[in-house]
Amino acid sequence: MAKNTEQLIVSSPAFKHEGEIPAKYTCDGEEINPPLQINEIPHGTQSLALIMEDPDAPNGTYDHWLVWNIPAANHIIHEHSNPGISGMNSGGKTGYHGPCPPSGSHRYYFHVFALDKQLDLGPGESKNALLQEMEKHTLAKGTLMGRFQRKEKG
Repeated sequence: MAKNTEQLIVSSPAFKHEGEIPAKYTCDGEEINPPLQINEIPHGTQSLALIMEDPDAPNGTYDHWLVWNIPAANHIIHEHSNPGISGMNSGGKTGYHGPCPPSGSHRYYFHVFALDKQLDLGPGESKNALLQEMEKHTLAKGTLMGRFQRKEKG
């Protein structure tokens, strides 16, 4: 990341930072992406990128959603949308994969990056490829964290 990276403000009208992600956005519901709002996008931003990950997954961090080349003018990522080019999630698919923890409460981080260029990555690329391509092009970063725990069935 570039030195002196600024702070983006990432929020959602669907849940508060560190709050419970509504079931609608999980495997127990419609499994559509929640709406996100991005503020304080710095001048010179050419595109946005998003990484949604679960660091509490049993086998290490699980990548739920990778998106890049989101237009810089997009201060809102709409619910149930495909705002840019999608990368490969840990489930081996492109697009959004909603929270679906096997047990307990998990944390889900929505990291948004303001970049000084459009990324030269095609659909289905990995998180590592995305991180490498973003290196030295990040102007600002912000994070929204939500939690989800599946209800006991029975």
